[in-house]
Amino acid sequence: MHETPLTALVLSGGGARAAYQVGVLRALVRIRRDALGPVARLRSPFGVICGTSAGAINAAALACHSDRFEAAVEVIARVWQHFRAEQVYRADSLGVIRSGAQWLTMMSIGWVIARWRRARPRSLLDNTPLAELLQRLVPLERLPTMLEQGHLHALAVTASSYSSGEHYTFFDAARPVAPWERSQRVAVPARLTHAHLLASSAIPFVFPAARLDVAGQAEGSGGWFGDGSMRQTAPLSPAVHLGAQRLFIVGVGRTQEPAGRTSVAADPTYPNLAQIAGHAMSSIFLDALAVDIERMRRINRTLALLPDSALADTELRPLEALVISPSQRLDDIAARHLGALPAPVRALLRGFGVGGQGEQARGSTLASYLLFEAPYTQELMALGEADTQARRDEVLRFFAWDTAEGGRRRSGTEQPDLLLP
Repeated sequence: MHETPLTALVLSGGGARAAYQVGVLRALVRIRRDALGPVARLRSPFGVICGTSAGAINAAALACHSDRFEAAVEVIARVWQHFRAEQVYRADSLGVIRSGAQWLTMMSIGWVIARWRRARPRSLLDNTPLAELLQRLVPLERLPTMLEQGHLHALAVTASSYSSGEHYTFFDAARPVAPWERSQRVAVPARLTHAHLLASSAIPFVFPAARLDVAGQAEGSGGWFGDGSMRQTAPLSPAVHLGAQRLFIVGVGRTQEPAGRTSVAADPTYPNLAQIAGHAMSSIFLDALAVDIERMRRINRTLALLPDSALADTELRPLEALVISPSQRLDDIAARHLGALPAPVRALLRGFGVGGQGEQARGSTLASYLLFEAPYTQELMALGEADTQARRDEVLRFFAWDTAEGGRRRSGTEQPDLLLP
């Protein structure tokens, strides 16, 4: 059984940056074991798990093993510790030529040549290997059992519809949950499949879209979906709608990382395609979560000023939240590991302007999402562990693992964060 009060794990998107999340989870396991002993080894601290993009894959893998939380974290960690790009996308010369080279050629000469019109490459990279990895890493056939036996309350993954332009949350829950709809975002119950995970992690332009059927529509009448970070205006909303009373949020950048180097402003060189693409991806993957967290905290401060009579008239409810995010710039870490990319992929990315070393590296932001290579993922995991251990006392207080009972809520005077769904 999961712990109470109902706690949600929220994992953001970010491609290879999601290795940081695994480091956070490993540290969480260690902190809980030190505080509670082996008795808590199987029980999951999370009754609701929500994920986006690569975070959706981590989320689903955890959800499918909710009855053995520590073991699940170690299985995921082993994959990320020994990652190779070829496990996610074709990194051999032929695979890169078939997808990336054709795509770059199209960008340079357009669609006017008939043979290219017939070829129609769909993405920069071919992520067929990812489908094979998901079969091994995410046994979704276990999910109904986890829900039925009470090990999990709900799992939600997000994707963006290229067909309708709306942002979708697909969820599976132990008990019926009414679908919700907001401006340009929709939530629907679904029997989650690997296709949902492929859609949620389909980085725009980089990986191909996936076709999904949508509940409430006729069979086969779904549409094409891409990365769930696109048009995700309220990343925390699914956890709230699914009943979570507190949120453990793991970001992969910008929430608390150091400010950028001031020397960048003086760079006279016009930004290349890789720099522009990296900036666009940061806006897609990172900005929405940071903005939603700021909104949550702003609402909290505002409500703290209201009298009880006014609070009784609002739809807001108290919700505790703990946010863990990188203390270092992941772009800078990626710049140190550009050489770890397979040679065909490095050559492809050079066509976009990715290159250089250290502080002189250009386009490292773009590369940071595609660096599914062990030297990079291991450093991100180590950072996630270190950042979480540095906030050990906050983690203990948040989960109430610092009490003798381990599972009872503290009676302190901390003001919780509050959130509007």
